[in-house]
Amino acid sequence: MRRHGNLQKDEEANAAASEALKGAAIGASRYAFPFTVLSLAGQVMSPLYRGLTIQFKVFLVMSGVVLGGMLEGDRRLREYEDMLRARKRIERDQKVWREWEMLVEEDMEKDKLQKEGKGR
Repeated sequence: MRRHGNLQKDEEANAAASEALKGAAIGASRYAFPFTVLSLAGQVMSPLYRGLTIQFKVFLVMSGVVLGGMLEGDRRLREYEDMLRARKRIERDQKVWREWEMLVEEDMEKDKLQKEGKGR
């Protein structure tokens, strides 16, 4: 089980945070354009939207940008965790396989020595 320690020295946590940050930036930029277009369309077409304050309009657009950053950051983090789990599972399986091969080789050596001893 992992112990909590200094996050500045934890490479795994830093890599996960970096991946989430990349996803958040991509998601924010991906959602910024559609919400800006919707805001402009609302400005042109809707008297109700035109009556809103500029602060609220900015809030609405920023809400979409934050939503995009959150969704994409979370998706990228989950993908990274899945990849990391798969990598650790493979490493664990390879270790078990190597140990099993060593045991088989030792048994083969013992059998070979026993056969040589009986053949004399």
